[in-house]
Amino acid sequence: MNRLNSDLGWLVLRVSTALMMLLAHGWGKLANFTTLLTKFPDPIRLGVPFSLTATVFAEVFCQAFIIIGFKTRWFAAISAVTMLVAAFVIHGNDPFASKEKALLYAVIYIAIFFSNGGKYSVKA
Repeated sequence: MNRLNSDLGWLVLRVSTALMMLLAHGWGKLANFTTLLTKFPDPIRLGVPFSLTATVFAEVFCQAFIIIGFKTRWFAAISAVTMLVAAFVIHGNDPFASKEKALLYAVIYIAIFFSNGGKYSVKA
């Protein structure tokens, strides 16, 4: 495989993953922020407002930066940690099938972290 194909592969993986996270998970939390303040989990025991704000930051704002490739390693790391908390704390006692989606996202974010977003990114 040539370098162009590899760089395009990282671009597709980075953008599609971040868009799916933002649209399928983050946007709803942002749009319903005040409603969720009464029922959102507090997995790290820092209060519901902090947990919800941190999750929205990871699932919306970090994804926007991952899409453009700005500080990709930092934002992919934050996203991976968020997904690991979802898998092992929020769904800690659930069957593997309940953890699988969060773990899959975490693995992809870890791969994006090591790739630094690929060639087609802002890289700042």
